[in-house]
Parts: sequence; C-alpha cells; structure tokens
Amino acid sequence: MFEHFLVPLSDHFQVLNVFRYITFRSGGAIVTALFVAFLMGDSTIAWLRKKQGKGQPIRTDGPQRHIVEKQGTPTMGGVLILVPAVIATLLWADLKNAYVWIVLLVTLAFGLLGFADDYLKVTKRSPDGVSGRMKLLVQFLVAVIATYAVMALEEPSLAGMVAVPFLKTVLIPLGWGFLLFGGLVIVGASNAVNLTDGLDGLAIVPVIIAALTFTLMAYLTGNIKFADYLQLHYVAGTGELAVFLGALVGAGLGFLWYNAPPAMVFMGDTGSLALGGALGAVAVAVKHEIVLAIVGGLFVMEAVSVIVQVASFKLTGKRVFKMAPIHHHFEQLGWKEPTIVIRFWIIAVVLALAGLATLKLR
Repeated sequence: MFEHFLVPLSDHFQVLNVFRYITFRSGGAIVTALFVAFLMGDSTIAWLRKKQGKGQPIRTDGPQRHIVEKQGTPTMGGVLILVPAVIATLLWADLKNAYVWIVLLVTLAFGLLGFADDYLKVTKRSPDGVSGRMKLLVQFLVAVIATYAVMALEEPSLAGMVAVPFLKTVLIPLGWGFLLFGGLVIVGASNAVNLTDGLDGLAIVPVIIAALTFTLMAYLTGNIKFADYLQLHYVAGTGELAVFLGALVGAGLGFLWYNAPPAMVFMGDTGSLALGGALGAVAVAVKHEIVLAIVGGLFVMEAVSVIVQVASFKLTGKRVFKMAPIHHHFEQLGWKEPTIVIRFWIIAVVLALAGLATLKLR
C-alpha cells in the first residue's frame, strides 16, 4: 500500500524512491510485523488465557512431563503471527501483485482451518479437533486452487513444469499433473510444520530460517538480471513475495519472544498449518518445490518419522522410534527439551545453507 501511494510522489520528494525497492520494503515489513506482534502480544495472551481457562489439552499418550509442565498454557497463539504478518504485508507489498494475494489467501485459509481445529480442541477439552479427513480435504482444495492460479500467471514455458536443483536447464513437464504436485507440496509442508510444533520454540525458528532463505530465493527468481546470472528460471512478479516473507519473519520473531521456553503461548494449528502452507505456496510460486524439501528438511524428517512409525506398527506390530514425531523419541532417550530444540535449530541452519547452495551449484 505504501508503494502505491508514495512512489508517485517521488518526483517531488526524491527520498520516497526507496519505496520502489523490494529490499527496503521487505525490511520495513520485518520491522512492522515485529512491532505489531509486540504491541498485541501481552493483551492477546491474557485474553486467550482467560477464554481458554485450562489452556491447550495435552495428549495423555505423549511425554508425561508435558502433562505437568505445559498444562494450562493457552493455544491459538498463531494469531500473533498471522495478524502482524497480514498487516505488514498489506502495508508494504505491492497489492497489484497477484502472487502476493495467492500466498496470502493460502496462509489465511490454512490459518482459519487451524483456528477451527484449535477451537474445537479447547471447547471439547480433547486433543481431537477437526477430523483428519476434513482437514486434508480443505487443505487440498485450497492448495489445488492456489496451484492453478500460479500456473495461470506463469509463462507457458514454465507452467506445469518442475525445476530440478543443481541442473540449470532441466524442467520436468507434468502438465495438469502439476496441480496434484503443487497441492502435495503445499499440504505436505503445512502438515510437516504442524508435526514439528511439539516443543517450545521448536517449529518457529526453523520456519523463520526457511522464510529468510526463501526471501532471498524469491527476490533472485523475480529479478531478471540475478536470475540470468545465477541461471535460475525467471518468474516475473515473484520478487514481491520477499516482502510477504519479510513480514512472516518479523511476525515469527515477535511470536518467539512469547514462545521461548517456558512458552507463554503455543501457536497451535492456527499458526503451524498457516506457516507451512505459506512456505509451500511460495515454493510453488518461485519454482523451488524440491529445494523446499532441502531447506525444510527438518520438517520432512519429522513427518517421515511419523509415517515410518505408523507403517511399521501396522505392518509388524513394532515401533521404530520410542515415540513419534522424532523429537519425542529424543525426549524418551533422556535429552532435555532445550538440547533437542537447539540441536534441531542447528540442523535447520545447515539445511538452509544446503538449499542456498543450489542457487550457485548448477
């Protein structure tokens, strides 16, 4: 919005030229989202605590210490991420850019689904909210529509194509099958982040790291000179997603202030489904879907641990891990929560660097 109103005035006030630059507006989005998160943090948590009473229901089949240590902590803290991120995006992004609206609407739709899930859990005092089938149905519907919208915006030479990292000219043609592929990327990312959100600060920092990584990727992919130099597939208009991702980073940092151990609030499905969906939608838009699996490898590891655990138990009656997702496995091995969280953050940083390497190693 700032760009729309202030750039035309740059002929008279040259300093306003800075609003033309994505880098400046991305920085502005980070600071704005962080400020809004701090502004609404204490009052929002107090309101959630008052409305929820006993807080988020804790799984009885999870680690026993959670029942003691985390009981009474309110959930739905994802609103502390979504509201600041949306406000900052609307203020700093070019609202004529269709990619911004696609990713923003995916984020909000998944956030509303997560909010409904959290609301049912709190009101029913049960870890079970919206049924798994219903959640997947809504997620796939939103994801497929978003993927179709992205395909409609792309150049014909890129529509329905999957880019392969490390190989500069290789594109895998999926045609209309890309609708299913894009939907799987978005839904998979959303649920993988959701599974990772099990310890204080465990999910939000890797999300911030992934968002920062994709901020750079979106900016480079949407800049024809940098894309040509790095031999990336140029996707016109996607550079503006750096502003949205900047807003996500600022909001995530603000939320981390309150989610740092011991957490004052949990993001709940309101935050985790929305954040994963946002990362997946951005990856589809900038043609870096496979790179997302590298950068977000921590989320992939968490999701795979659950799949392996369930498959092994159904097929053999035996469990591979002491508990899934895998962060609970390490808890059962005796690792302290801060140890698990910080070591997983380190893994997230290493994977982000590996993902960035794909920009040059081609």
